[in-house]
Amino acid sequence: MEKIWLKNYPAGVPAEVDVHEFSSLGDLFEQSVRKFGENTAFVCMGKSITYAELDRLSAQFAAYLQCELGLPVGTRVALMMPNLLQYPVAMFGALRAGYTVVNVNPLYTARELEHQLKDSGAEVIVILENFAHTLQQVIQRLPLKHVVVTSLGAMLGFPKSAIVNFVVRRIKKMVPSWQLSGSVDFAAVLRQGSRHTLKPVEVGHDDIAYLQYTGGTTGVAKGAVLTHGNIVANLQQAHAWIKPFLHEGEEVIITALPLYHIFSLTANCLTFFKIGATNVLITNPRDIPGFVKELAKYRFTAITGVNTLFNALLNNPDFAKLDFSALRISLGGGMSVQQAVAEKWKKITGLPLIEAYGLTETSPAVTINPLDLPEFNHAIGLPVPSTEISIRDDDGVEQPVGMRGELCVRGPQVTRGYWNRPDDTARAFTADGFLRTGDIAVIDEQGFIRIVDRKKDMILVSGFNVYPNEVEDVIASHPGVMEVAAIGVPSEHSGEAVKVFVVRKDPALTEADLRAFCRESLTGYKVPHLIEFREELPKTNVGKILRRMLREGPPPGQS
Repeated sequence: MEKIWLKNYPAGVPAEVDVHEFSSLGDLFEQSVRKFGENTAFVCMGKSITYAELDRLSAQFAAYLQCELGLPVGTRVALMMPNLLQYPVAMFGALRAGYTVVNVNPLYTARELEHQLKDSGAEVIVILENFAHTLQQVIQRLPLKHVVVTSLGAMLGFPKSAIVNFVVRRIKKMVPSWQLSGSVDFAAVLRQGSRHTLKPVEVGHDDIAYLQYTGGTTGVAKGAVLTHGNIVANLQQAHAWIKPFLHEGEEVIITALPLYHIFSLTANCLTFFKIGATNVLITNPRDIPGFVKELAKYRFTAITGVNTLFNALLNNPDFAKLDFSALRISLGGGMSVQQAVAEKWKKITGLPLIEAYGLTETSPAVTINPLDLPEFNHAIGLPVPSTEISIRDDDGVEQPVGMRGELCVRGPQVTRGYWNRPDDTARAFTADGFLRTGDIAVIDEQGFIRIVDRKKDMILVSGFNVYPNEVEDVIASHPGVMEVAAIGVPSEHSGEAVKVFVVRKDPALTEADLRAFCRESLTGYKVPHLIEFREELPKTNVGKILRRMLREGPPPGQS
């Protein structure tokens, strides 16, 4: 497809990036710690560490794996914890020693955890004690050889460390009893590692940096193979896009999405690490009042999140009282940004909420809107540098401007496939090497791309396509609505009918009110046939609404 989007590229953003600036993520790390040694790298629960301290601590962790455990290059190291200072220490340590990081969702069930650790072949895991009981249930069936356990307070320094751990363990009782024979404490690992020196390793673009699991909400989770080259390319692409708006060594980015998620990992942690930024880690973003109190402590310059997170912040009365004078970038991804949320965000912060799009398989960025976009445009933006996109029909034929089809992507950030799944890999790519995203999209004359929806989420009403995002966007703009999700349900008359699940902001809101509101913006067959009010909607740990669970039926205890 002709690169028509180049005419709308933001000033200063190149069409191509230098993917060879860094030979590996370890190379990136070493260059940044040399350049920004005294800068604060990460802050969590009031405790900060500098780039120089992170250099020392991650080297200790790496040396422990190399010298105490004797692990060969390429060993898979699993990390199972929320946003804590231990995460960047362990993650960068593993990468510097040539190991592959396997990111694990801490809220996994025992079944999900067993699948991922077996599938990846992870030999080491670093796990927060709050979740050790889950590992205990399945550890006898796993290839794990080494378990490192840490606590919420482990890196906060005395006496805060002791106080936090006492409250978490004894008062709030957030740590179920567990027993993992032979496990080692994270602090002991760092002490033992300090007796050794990190041995340099040869790691290049083709070596695997992460096994990033995806697809767990739609089937068996698969490990996307993300190489050092993939991730380096994507952070270069992201940096090229945001560079005109940033100042090296001066940025403060709020990281509320978990670092084990690819969006937060690449966009927040790695891209901002390159420029010497301070990363403020939010351990529990679901505690919105606590989150807002934390935001009040910093003159933050950038924030990323998903639509549900931004929406929750906007509905907290104290959020509007914050100082947004330093804020330059507000980036939404992971799910569609709704117009009502974007408009309210700009009204309160004075800054547009910029929508981006990506996938685990693309490290993740594929497209992003210009950061100086004046108004919400319902688009996911323009392709990032060095990225090709193609809109194709079910027969693989490229579609012209204005026609719908599956969004397909090719670029240096795209995975080479799924770990030990050649059949899934083959199905994921076209004959000419484009990744099939599974998202239906359209591109306009200006080159802006708009996602219509996931193929599987499309609703067919009497032969007409209804896209849930469109219905949700309209309903979300109603002042009495907090959250909404739309699905298709079987209908005797039309094959499928539209059903919406709504969390009310206004308790007086009725089904009749919503239908009348919808009829003002939606053609008849798109107006919800069924409306169900809920206290909350099921979400992933990152905040994406789980339409699959809504399709499966009501939660226990509800009818």
